[in-house]
Amino acid sequence: MALTIGIDIGGTKVAAGVVDAHGLIVESLLKPTPADNPAKVAETVAEAIKELADSYEVEAVGVGAAGFIDETRSVVRFAPNLAWREEPLQRKLTEMTGLPIVVENDANAMAWGEFRFGAGRGESHLIAVTVGTGIGGGLILGGSVYRGRWGMGGELGHMQTVPDGVRCGCGNLGCWEQYASGNALVRDARRMAADDPDRAAVLLKLAGGTPESIEGREVTDAGRAGDPVALDAFATMARWIGQGLADLASILDPGCFILGGGVSNAADLWLDQAREAFAERLTGRGHRPVAEVRLAELGASAGVVGAADLARLP
Repeated sequence: MALTIGIDIGGTKVAAGVVDAHGLIVESLLKPTPADNPAKVAETVAEAIKELADSYEVEAVGVGAAGFIDETRSVVRFAPNLAWREEPLQRKLTEMTGLPIVVENDANAMAWGEFRFGAGRGESHLIAVTVGTGIGGGLILGGSVYRGRWGMGGELGHMQTVPDGVRCGCGNLGCWEQYASGNALVRDARRMAADDPDRAAVLLKLAGGTPESIEGREVTDAGRAGDPVALDAFATMARWIGQGLADLASILDPGCFILGGGVSNAADLWLDQAREAFAERLTGRGHRPVAEVRLAELGASAGVVGAADLARLP
């Protein structure tokens, strides 16, 4: 059975795996990402590829990286977390490994993995949204990854949702991820705890007593313990997620949304509210089907599985 290698380059680790045609990971490994030395990231990826290829006969390699990947799926034009600018990653990795290489946006790889082997099986049109520190996205339209004219489509987190709103790391104001992400959740929890510490007693206790010390784990733990401020922060994030999904549905009309990313681990605290907000804000509600909002199934392996499978395509 044909085997390919999938790579998921993260800010702290490089995840790699040999994947079969059914989306099963035969063997995997992790290596730390030398994020402080962008020139060495390609070397680390190549080492992971060669280590796996020494034990398995593989046909090709798919590499998922956060950032703008050009339309040829070979050059990383802009990767903020790795400081890559116009990085010829495909050429470098091909030269170092001797294997066919395909470079893909990491959220596209995650979306494809879920489409082929996870929560998106059977859907021809879906939108995958990764809710973590920021928001990433991948579009599957008509059974294919939609990349846009120059390969840079699907940057969902940077829809400008609030005119003149919170400044985003991308430089613009009011991006969706500034209201519907893990960072937004923590920012809102800190603000509400400072404004009303009595309602945030559990949250503040978990965080050591100061609003500035609150992080995502404390908000989740406090929410599950019934802390009012933590629950309000999750409710605010859920409303913004629902609003963004409704806007996307108006433009792209998907059959389903798949939500993944680190914040999905706390889905019991916000997912139902996000679904309700989506349905309430959907244009033409009552006169159109409502896309199902599902949790991703493949977890942290989605990027590896999706990248490996995309390496099989022309």
